[in-house]
Amino acid sequence: MTKNTIGTFSRRGFVAAAAATVGTAAVAQSTNSTEIEGEVSQTIRHNISSFRSLDWRPYFTNLAKGAILVDIQSRALHFWSQDETIYKLYPTSVPLTDDLTRRGHTEIVRKVVGPEWRPTPSMRERNPEWPEFVPPGPDNPLGTHALYLSWQYYRIHGTHDTRKIGRRSSNGCIGLYNEHIGELYGLTEVGTQVLLI
Repeated sequence: MTKNTIGTFSRRGFVAAAAATVGTAAVAQSTNSTEIEGEVSQTIRHNISSFRSLDWRPYFTNLAKGAILVDIQSRALHFWSQDETIYKLYPTSVPLTDDLTRRGHTEIVRKVVGPEWRPTPSMRERNPEWPEFVPPGPDNPLGTHALYLSWQYYRIHGTHDTRKIGRRSSNGCIGLYNEHIGELYGLTEVGTQVLLI
């Protein structure tokens, strides 16, 4: 490979190659999603996550019960196990706007396989056409697994709509590919530390 050939690679090409390396399909699967599909396809144009690994020490004083760092700006979730033998880095979806974003320390308080979904009161106010309840399954915006945080209505969860990953596309939660949330679900426990920055 020549020096000129190296310079022609784009950031978009790099991210596409990185996503392929992770083995994640980026195919939109949900045509009836209750999330804000119109906003994802019409106004959100940047689909990028930072794949830069980080050290846990600047963010946590210890790794008791493991630790999750969610970087809203780079759209990436980092996980460290308590014994430091496991480090994972996942691309995420993040909240659409800063007013929907919550930052700070929290923890996992509940774990659910096959979560059901109820829009929050503010979601129903903005989108009165949304259903009041969606059972587990392919139309559920929480995907296959959900990690409930100590903050009311906030979760780290999967998504069946893979177009959302790497974008500002949620109403406040952090979304992962279903394969990734399934793996993270198995690595975490109630009490795992979470920091959103």
